[in-house]
Amino acid sequence: MSALRNYVDKLKPTFSAGGRLSFLASTFEAFETFLFVPNTTTTRGAHIRDCNDMKRTMIVVVTALIPAFLFGCYNTGLQVHLEGFTAFLYGLLRILPMLCVSYVVGLAIEFYFAQVRGHEVNEGFLVTGFLIPLIMPVSTPLWIVALATAFAVVFGKEVFGGTGMNVFNPALLARVFVFFAYTTQISGEQVWYSDWKMLGAQVDGVSGATALERLAVSGNDMGFSALDAFLGFIPGSFGETSTLAILIGAALLLYTGIASWRTMVSVFVGGLAMGYVFQWCGVTAYPAWWHLIIGGFAFGAVFMATDPVTSAQTNTGKYIVGLMTGALAVLIRVVNPAYPEGMMLAILFMNAAAPLVDYFVVEANIARRKKRVKTN
Repeated sequence: MSALRNYVDKLKPTFSAGGRLSFLASTFEAFETFLFVPNTTTTRGAHIRDCNDMKRTMIVVVTALIPAFLFGCYNTGLQVHLEGFTAFLYGLLRILPMLCVSYVVGLAIEFYFAQVRGHEVNEGFLVTGFLIPLIMPVSTPLWIVALATAFAVVFGKEVFGGTGMNVFNPALLARVFVFFAYTTQISGEQVWYSDWKMLGAQVDGVSGATALERLAVSGNDMGFSALDAFLGFIPGSFGETSTLAILIGAALLLYTGIASWRTMVSVFVGGLAMGYVFQWCGVTAYPAWWHLIIGGFAFGAVFMATDPVTSAQTNTGKYIVGLMTGALAVLIRVVNPAYPEGMMLAILFMNAAAPLVDYFVVEANIARRKKRVKTN
């Protein structure tokens, strides 16, 4: 590592002010801080004494996504009747091009805006670039992945000022862009149908309907056992099928303190409570907890709703936003059968409402303090 450090230090004057390539200072800084922990210190404002910087935080989230990613590789091959390592390899070969497109397009835009604005390259896309392919079907054309990624970065982040300033979760904006601009590419039975005849994949006769779509049509049957749905052996977006793999990632996020348990638990509680309300009213005939193990509910609750930028900042607000996100997701699923997956819209809606929730929580706290002072 010392040899690499010396080599980077040797190149640094070329990219520093007055150097031949000083206009690429932001790009050089991004690569340097990716390889080494920054040695800079704050000179004003808040001083946070913590070993975690932005890159470490992002790497922990990416690590938490690995179980869902690995299972997605295996399940993708399983859905075309492959087994063992061949199934895993098939899924890996399907998702790698999507990952490459997501990172290349997204990082290119991030680097461009950093150069134009003359500021450091933000690390937030390390997670966003990984999330985008995981929440889409593997059949999504690469050019659509590229368009969705560009839309998410430009209109989801950069127009607001970059990482930490965005109002909506960028990865979900990519998905919602595809849903409304290219609906047939992300909804319907044929979305989950594989068209790659490699490694012996048997594409004939592969059923494409997801558990949510079957449940919306039948009203009481998702077409799979609850155990298969929990483990993830069902059709669906690449990284969203296995609730077990997602919960393993959730455990890491909670153990490291990266994600808020208040938001995460509240989403599950809100979804379950709304499910029981519909069941009690006789609107649904299936168990309420099915909502938690099918579709993108668990993935959204763990990796999307807990986004520290777009979620609520106050502790009370986290409970409120979490409960409303889960309840709204189930409400959309049940009331609008034409759109069985409601988690995406629920999270985006609560992203917009989170600042207002925090405002009222803070105002209520101020009012209580004033009342207490007058009483004393």
